[in-house]
Amino acid sequence: MNHGEKTLETQRIYDGRVVHLRVDTVELPSGKTAKREIIEHGGAVCVVPILPDGRIAFVKQYRKPAEEVLLELPAGGLEPDEEPLDCARRELQEECHLLAQKITPIFSFYLAPGYSSELLHCFLTEDISEETGTPDEDENVETEILTLDEALQKLDAGEIRDAKTICGLLAYQRMRV
Repeated sequence: MNHGEKTLETQRIYDGRVVHLRVDTVELPSGKTAKREIIEHGGAVCVVPILPDGRIAFVKQYRKPAEEVLLELPAGGLEPDEEPLDCARRELQEECHLLAQKITPIFSFYLAPGYSSELLHCFLTEDISEETGTPDEDENVETEILTLDEALQKLDAGEIRDAKTICGLLAYQRMRV
């Protein structure tokens, strides 16, 4: 069965610093046409930073789209032509002031493939030491350190609601079994 869609027309709606929006007119396998609203995103990383004592470093920051402070794993967007591994190192240093000697890819996933092209790469970082870092000018982050059990309790209580953080924590939990 053919599941592909042929793009007939693309209309660019918005070009921003982080995202671009386009509307594609597509031909479905049935021959009918449909519109697809697509947010183009350059990709991102998230990091599960395991400190020498086994605890995990998180960041707390206000997220305007959610209108609340969220507890998240360190993360950030890929710069043009930046490799995900390099981005993971950079984000860990910028957000948590940490340097990892060991970085292991865990998985990659599409954040919301129904409307976004954002592919997020998740890494486990170990052999961590403190390092100076400079957060992005538009970020105001605070580090919070938790054990895996404490983090899972916060997840169960609905206090962790960020998708990449939930995926990263559960993947790390599975790796430990």
